[in-house]
Amino acid sequence: MAFTLFRNVIQAQPLFLYPSALLRRKNGVLYCTMKGTSQSQTQTATEERQQQKSPQKVKVPPQKQMREVSKIAADYEAVIGIETHVQLSTLTKAFCSCPYSYGAQPNTCICPVCMGLPGALPVLNSKVIECAVKLALALNCKLSFSSKFDRKQYFYPDLPKGYQISQFDIPIATGGSIDLDLPLEFGGGHRRFGITRIHMEEDAGKLMHSGNGSCSLVDLNRAGVPLLEIVSEPDMRTGIEASEYAAELQRVVRYLGVGNGNMQEGSLRCDVNVSVRPIGQAEFGTKVEIKNLNSFSSINRAIDFEISRQVNLHNQGQQDSIVQETRLWEEGAQKTVTMRKKEGLADYRYFPEPDLPEVILTKDYVDSVGKSLPELPEAKRRRYEEMGLSMQDVLFLANDITVADFFDATIQKGADVKLAANWIMGDIAAYMKNEKLSIIDIKLVPHELAELIASIKSGTISGKIGKEITDLGDIEKMVDKVIAENPKQLEQYRSGKTKLQGYFAGQVMKASKGKANPGVLNKVLVEKLNAKV
Repeated sequence: MAFTLFRNVIQAQPLFLYPSALLRRKNGVLYCTMKGTSQSQTQTATEERQQQKSPQKVKVPPQKQMREVSKIAADYEAVIGIETHVQLSTLTKAFCSCPYSYGAQPNTCICPVCMGLPGALPVLNSKVIECAVKLALALNCKLSFSSKFDRKQYFYPDLPKGYQISQFDIPIATGGSIDLDLPLEFGGGHRRFGITRIHMEEDAGKLMHSGNGSCSLVDLNRAGVPLLEIVSEPDMRTGIEASEYAAELQRVVRYLGVGNGNMQEGSLRCDVNVSVRPIGQAEFGTKVEIKNLNSFSSINRAIDFEISRQVNLHNQGQQDSIVQETRLWEEGAQKTVTMRKKEGLADYRYFPEPDLPEVILTKDYVDSVGKSLPELPEAKRRRYEEMGLSMQDVLFLANDITVADFFDATIQKGADVKLAANWIMGDIAAYMKNEKLSIIDIKLVPHELAELIASIKSGTISGKIGKEITDLGDIEKMVDKVIAENPKQLEQYRSGKTKLQGYFAGQVMKASKGKANPGVLNKVLVEKLNAKV
């Protein structure tokens, strides 16, 4: 429940209301004039323009796009850095006891602290510190054993306090690095990118614009949700390097369990800074910030477009028209557009947060957190390489921690390494894709896969038989579906034409792509066909 403040009255409202035009003051009351609105929806200014008429998206293969950009920018070098916000999967918010649930009804996860009401004091969630230390250690950072929080002051309707609690000059961690392997289709190779700093802060709320633009609503559910901001060094030179950096950061976050890294939900948000300079020039060019990037492929395409745009301006002698600004990526038009100009560095008037003490870490605490870290993606990839797996196998298996755990558990039961990888990357992966399941949802468990591989390797059963569907539940579902889709043939069968059993068996085999175990299938089919109605 949100509140609208009057001079002497607090009136309950389902949402804060802000007009598209300026707020007005009349008779000492702050109010806004609004027309009737249609159903509200989350929407950016860019999305509003896209609703009018968005050009149809033209898909360009990433490899072709990379070649085209390389050709255009042959005499120039791009310089790319990324600021990434990671939303932490804590049970409560950063400075209060409110829970946060993505998609909850607006303003149902708030309290006086979230709303910035006078007299409400923040209390730091210790889990936020633990998550920050985990990520800092995983990214090889130097920890600050004594850091502090600061107030970053600016006005925005979804920032109820008028400032954000963040960290300024003494962040919790600095000077790290992240290692990754580029996909083979982009040339492969190992990369190491620097990490400038990691700091803790709180998230703001969320503006929800009405369909006709007459007003904006404020949802403060997200206000106060804990974030870690990771600032990279400007070490990346291509769109694919930047997107793979972001993907590796997501993997690390998920391996550590500090966040879900879901870009579509805003749990991992990337703002990219791009500039170009002639090859050999030491000074950086004018950087442009790109926002509205909700996928790794969007990061890649947006950067490649921006590199091409800036290089073309250089070639036309119009490099002075490249100004420091924030641009939005329009997915429909596949281009960046100006959002706002940056006249200079923003004056956030940072000063130490007076309501929070310093964050003091001890060596014992850091050591205990360090011992709890799992094997990280980079270490896992190197271990898989030492097993003799190809880089293609390594990248697939280490991409998802649940898949990697399933593979590790399988080979611990004695399965052949290469055969286990082939099964997981082949038939099991195809099954998960078709059924829209994760590997923890399938009924096959690691020790069963290990036994199956051992039986095939010893010649006890063939590989074809090993791939048959023997699960009774799966076969029953297919039989039920085939019977339901063929009522005429079912009636004929039950009238005495029992030879139609072969017809039903054929339809089930077709549905299973020949993988249903014939013995199990026939047993189930006879029971179902002869069942009393």
